[in-house]
Amino acid sequence: MTLGVRKVGFIQALALRRQLLGEEHPDVAFSLNNLAGLYDSQGRYSEAEPLLIQALALTRKLLGEEHPDVATSLNNLAGLYNSQGRYSEAEPLYIQALDICERQLGVNHPHTVTVRQNLAYLRVGEARRRHRLSSNQE
Repeated sequence: MTLGVRKVGFIQALALRRQLLGEEHPDVAFSLNNLAGLYDSQGRYSEAEPLLIQALALTRKLLGEEHPDVATSLNNLAGLYNSQGRYSEAEPLYIQALDICERQLGVNHPHTVTVRQNLAYLRVGEARRRHRLSSNQE
């Protein structure tokens, strides 16, 4: 399936869910996340970010701060920021997501492990960047 076809499918799914379920439904947030993920994969960050922010806000409102879907939305937004090199914005979102996952799903749950790995990759990348900067300044 081409990216164009996927985009049309995600946009149609979002429109249909809004029409059938209303603006404030967890499935609408899910569709927002899906469309944002597609945009992120295409490097269309400025289009992905507002969708992820909207999905996070909607998920928090509908499901509460401690719901695992909130952790997923936080992880997705952190991933977008990480892709853009916005590491200082990504890290606290990964930490929040990890905290929710550990409390709600347990430390060994696959979602928890994924978020922990994402945070670790971010930190390893930061350490490498700092090392390169310090090496270049010597």
